[in-house]
Parts: sequence; C-alpha cells; structure tokens
Amino acid sequence: MRLFRYCLLLILLLPVLAKAAGQPDNLQPLPDALPPPPGVTDANEEPEITITKKGENTVEEYRIHGELYMQKITPAHGVPYYLMKEDQEGGWSRSDGPTAPLAVPKWILFRF
Repeated sequence: MRLFRYCLLLILLLPVLAKAAGQPDNLQPLPDALPPPPGVTDANEEPEITITKKGENTVEEYRIHGELYMQKITPAHGVPYYLMKEDQEGGWSRSDGPTAPLAVPKWILFRF
C-alpha cells in the first residue's frame, strides 16, 4: 500500500516538476524543409488500378509508373489472394491474408 502511495504522489508531482524545469532561453526556430532531390518521386502517389475479368476470376492489377507490382485475384467462389512482385526478374509470391509475405532482400552488391 505504501508503494501505491509513493507512485500516486510521483504521478501527481511529475507535471509540476516538468513545468518548473521550463524551456531554455536560446531556442531557435527550425529551418524550412529542403526540396527533395531530383529523381525522387512522391511517396504518397496513388497506384493505377486496372480491374479485369479472367474467366470467373476478377483480377485487380496495381501499377506505379506503369510497373506492375501487385495483383489481387478474387475467385468467383472463395477467398481473394494477392500476388506480390518479389524482384525485377518477375518472381511472384502469394499472400493469402493481411500479413505481408516474407520478403528476402536481394540487393546487388557487385556486377562484373
């Protein structure tokens, strides 16, 4: 019970102590943000979505800058699944739910 009282007292005194500490007098405003370097695209860009019917399946293709990176396949009877592009060589991995598939990094370190 004594520990509870000390914790409660500490919780009540923390805002008072924080206000008493105050702010330093030599604060400077932050400079304006620099523009992004050339060649960098907007990260908030919306993908282009193309919806087509292939047999009884509905296929939604997601593209950014014309490059296909994901497909959502919705069968006539069943659960939709996703095909995610693994690498630039055209490898695809299947994902059946909201969790992302395991993406193994395939960085190119050297080319000879």
